[in-house]
Amino acid sequence: MKIKFLQAGNGDSFLISFLENDKMRNILVDGGIKQTYYSSSTNVNGELYLEIDAIRKRGESIDLLILTHIDNDHICGLLKWFELDNKAHELVKNVWFNSGKLIATYLNEPENEDLRVGLKIFSDSQTGVHEAIEYENYLIEKGIWDKKIIIQGQELEECGIKIQILSPNEAQLKRLLNEYKDKTGDPAYTAGKEKDWDKNLKDFIEEENRYDYKFNQDTSVKNGSSISFILTLDNKRFLFLADSHPKGIVKQLKTFGYSKDNPLEVEVMKVSHHGSKANTNKELLEIIKTENYIISTDSSGHNHPNKRTLARILNVNPNAVFHFNYEHVRNEVFSAQDRQDFQIKARITKELDF
Repeated sequence: MKIKFLQAGNGDSFLISFLENDKMRNILVDGGIKQTYYSSSTNVNGELYLEIDAIRKRGESIDLLILTHIDNDHICGLLKWFELDNKAHELVKNVWFNSGKLIATYLNEPENEDLRVGLKIFSDSQTGVHEAIEYENYLIEKGIWDKKIIIQGQELEECGIKIQILSPNEAQLKRLLNEYKDKTGDPAYTAGKEKDWDKNLKDFIEEENRYDYKFNQDTSVKNGSSISFILTLDNKRFLFLADSHPKGIVKQLKTFGYSKDNPLEVEVMKVSHHGSKANTNKELLEIIKTENYIISTDSSGHNHPNKRTLARILNVNPNAVFHFNYEHVRNEVFSAQDRQDFQIKARITKELDF
């Protein structure tokens, strides 16, 4: 299996590729910001465009497209792709997407208009006229989405791999449906806003080792609705946490029989919400055993990752290897003092092979 970590700005976009019976399969998890596919201001194709182009030239498909949730830094690259590529649907074989309408139908409750996602697609290349269409209607029209709700506890199989869904649960979907409003100040855009890179790792660790330290979990309803999962291939497990909330993930892992004394062993962990301090707690880190921690962000906008999160990881696992997809983040987040205090393993990683 090969996992590519695309440069997606302050967002997420991962391409998972593996062989099934000598046939190459591809799973795309999220699409990052719109520049991940194409930047209109610079006229530059992003890494998502390049990977899709390569898949097409090799005669392969995107066998599964997973949109974890509707935050701009996860969905906009996909929207830009579908808007600019009128053959995008021919490449995609299946989609996982908990749309607002699908959630409303599943819960038998009224739809929340604020959860609608729109596309503008060239319907006439000669006149440049755009046809507005909802994202989910596009997926249905093109026959690449079976409108199946993805929810905690499911064990699904795609192309010979097993995927165990850790989130969202029904309560999180209900909260998204009933409470979400797309407005300035949504917690998804405020969690971890202040940059904390000027503080040393040791200071964070000493502070959090005090008995009176209290963890404050992210309250964003969009983040809480993230599709997070364990992917298993050839007895190797891989953990993708999107922007999920840690307490719910820990609870679900415990239902699978995992604990601090019997941790979930994975090859790699995609750290939730780009390393936000509100999305990774000590209990989560203690129930997961791995050497590899992926931090996907260029630190723009919301100043992720929080250094406090990296300190938590090192406090639980001093042998942690951090995989960044932007060199300036890797170079700047750790101070000279940090590197004296710890044997920090921080790499710029384009892809990992297993």
